[in-house]
Amino acid sequence: MLLAYPTSTEQWQWQEGQGMPYLTCTLLQDWHHGFFTQDFYPRPPESLIAVLQPQTAVFRVKQVHGDRCLTPTEIHHVMQLGETEEILPPADAVLTESPHQSVWVASADCTPVLIGDRRTGRVAAIHAGWRGTAQRIVPKTIDRFLTLGSQLADLSIALGPAIAGEVYQVTEEVAVQVGQSVLPDEAAGGILDTLSHLEHPPFLPDEESGKVRLDVRRINVLQLLDLGITSEQMAIAPCCTYQQPERFFSYRRTQEKKVQWSGIISRSGASLVL
Repeated sequence: MLLAYPTSTEQWQWQEGQGMPYLTCTLLQDWHHGFFTQDFYPRPPESLIAVLQPQTAVFRVKQVHGDRCLTPTEIHHVMQLGETEEILPPADAVLTESPHQSVWVASADCTPVLIGDRRTGRVAAIHAGWRGTAQRIVPKTIDRFLTLGSQLADLSIALGPAIAGEVYQVTEEVAVQVGQSVLPDEAAGGILDTLSHLEHPPFLPDEESGKVRLDVRRINVLQLLDLGITSEQMAIAPCCTYQQPERFFSYRRTQEKKVQWSGIISRSGASLVL
C-alpha cells in the first residue's frame, strides 16, 4: 500500500512516448501533459516536449524550494535585467499567459503539481517540496490564476508522483513548520496533535523519538480544500518515488541528484474553441 489516503487509480493512465512510460491524469485530459519517469533521464524539457506537442515554447525556472511563481513574460524580464547570474531565474512555479506555452518542473521526491483552467486554457507547473509547501506555494500560484481572471471552480489539479508519507521521516520541527501552513494560529503541540488525528492524517507516527512521517501531498490537499477547491477537482497519483525504484528517482533513497520532469501545455480558452 503506497498511500494512506484514498486516490483513484482510474484517474491515472500510463502512456508511452518514444518507447518509454509517462503518466497522465484524466482531470487534465484537455491538455497535453505528462509526469515523466526516470526512463527519460537526462533529457531536458526542450527535448521532452517532442513527446507531448513538438515545436511548443518551453518555460522553466531554477528551482530553489521557495514560493515564487513567474509567467513567461516575467521570466524573460528577469533574464533581460540580469537580476541573477544563473541562466534561469529562481522560482518554483510557472504560470502561462498564452496558448501553446509549455511549463515544466523537476522533482525527485518533492511533489510536482500541474494545474489547468478549463475556461481560459491557462496552466501552471509547480515544484512543491516541504519547504515550498510550508510557504504555501500552491495556494500562492492559485492566487495568481485568480488575479489573471480565473475562477476556483474552473481549476483542475493533479499532484504527481512524490515520496509517500509512510516512508518520509522528518523532524517534529519540520512537521510543525509545514503544519503551520494549514493551522497558522495553533501552537506547535496543537498542530502535531490536531493534524495527526484527521481521518487521513498528513502526519504519521515514527518509532524514533522526535521524528514523524510527513505526507507533503496531503498537506497540499488540505491547503487546497481550505481555499474552497473541492476533492473532485484534485487527483493524487498512486505512486511513491521512494518505493518504486523501477519508475522514479528518489533523492531520499539514493542521495543522487537525478530528476524526472513534469510538464503541461496551455491551450485556447473554452470560449475561443469552435
